[in-house]
Amino acid sequence: MSETRYLPVPDAVVGERADAALSRMLGLSRTKAAEILESGAAMLDGRVLGKSDRLADGILAVDIPDEREPAPEPEIPGGLTIAYEDEDLVVVDKPVGVAAHPSPGWTGPTVVGALASAGVTLADAGPAERKGIVHRLDVGTSGLMVVAKSVPAYSALKAAFKERTVEKIYHAVAQGHLDPTVGTIDAPIGRHPSSDWKFAVVEGGKPSVTHYEVLEMFPSASLLEIHLETGRTHQIRVHMQAMRHPLVGDLTYGADPTLAKKVSLSRQWLHAHELAFAHPTRGGEVRVVSQYPEDLAAALEILRG
Repeated sequence: MSETRYLPVPDAVVGERADAALSRMLGLSRTKAAEILESGAAMLDGRVLGKSDRLADGILAVDIPDEREPAPEPEIPGGLTIAYEDEDLVVVDKPVGVAAHPSPGWTGPTVVGALASAGVTLADAGPAERKGIVHRLDVGTSGLMVVAKSVPAYSALKAAFKERTVEKIYHAVAQGHLDPTVGTIDAPIGRHPSSDWKFAVVEGGKPSVTHYEVLEMFPSASLLEIHLETGRTHQIRVHMQAMRHPLVGDLTYGADPTLAKKVSLSRQWLHAHELAFAHPTRGGEVRVVSQYPEDLAAALEILRG
């Protein structure tokens, strides 16, 4: 059994190899995407695609096998998996419920703690509780995070994030249908005027820029690909609320609790899907893609109806 999906080819993947593009669009491993293409199960405007074909603008029809790939076994404490590692850095796939580093009031697992428990030595740079941390993901957001293992890598990666040369691609599901389907949100973000633990679009806030593109539409929501130009706390969540399209499941920022219950989500549908950057010491690109975790994948299937 399989399910046929019809997807407009996003501008962001036009010209890419079909296997790489399909992996990004569907949140599959590149191997799984290649298997689908090799079986002849993907067509672009009626023409069967090969895995090395380059995508052009058009409508992609893909037969998705019903069986879901088994989740990888956790490799390190806290439920994290290592997506990429070398002598200078490690990219982890962080599950929901894990913080980037220890902080006052947080007693749960952290990326720093899990890596230390697994014997991964992090760069002796930055505050002691944040060794090697060059950027963060919220506790309630899953996906990819890079951590430095060497001091040169720490310095170079910190500079890359500051200079906005790191490609950070998120997938998110927002309520309703965005119009236009491709756009940029350029609105300053600061502390919420009445809630210390929330953020909001406010006059005088820090410059914040979010680029989005609709990948797929459902009756009540839209799957988005989001490129962050800046990295403010809760940026995607705040900008989507400001657009009156809060993320599904994000009750903190105005999501519909009835829809959240319908898709069995207790957190926002937001995943750090892809991370790409120049290797900090030896050059060349490091690009890592993460599959959707089980709760987000299950919510998508319910939304597709």
